[in-house]
Amino acid sequence: MRASPGVVCLKGISSMDRTPITKEGLEKLRQELTRLEREERPTVIKAIAEARSHGDLSENAEYHAAKERQGFIEGRIAELHNKLATCEVIDCSNLPDDRVVFGTTVILNDLNTGEDFKVRLVGPDESDADNGDISVLSPLGRALISKEPGDEILVKTPGGIRKLEIIDIEI
Repeated sequence: MRASPGVVCLKGISSMDRTPITKEGLEKLRQELTRLEREERPTVIKAIAEARSHGDLSENAEYHAAKERQGFIEGRIAELHNKLATCEVIDCSNLPDDRVVFGTTVILNDLNTGEDFKVRLVGPDESDADNGDISVLSPLGRALISKEPGDEILVKTPGGIRKLEIIDIEI
């Protein structure tokens, strides 16, 4: 399998199974996994042991709550292991500044309202619309890919069709 420059490929995983992610996004997933495995898991195991020591488990709310929390933690750990195994780190240090690509920050103007705003194209596992990080796979992300400053796009959103103009691209 041949990789594009700046891309880390994972052996045994086809390109269709990989999810793009930035280095920062990868680090956040790793930190969350470490926290869950080293802090949360041992804490909930202790809580279960403590609740068991109180006797009858059928009416022990602490035990049931701790077991539910353990199920959530173990599920999230498995999910994070899967995400880390299937992600493809995109090196954003050598991005072109003449067109929109994964990892770029785009300054947009909403032609309906005249309002300017910024979005950064990231992988679906690190998107956070409240902070301007949108998934490259979202409708807006897909509409922006390969566009240049001055281009206008139409995007279907839950609030209706938005007409946007690309003002600038930042790396």
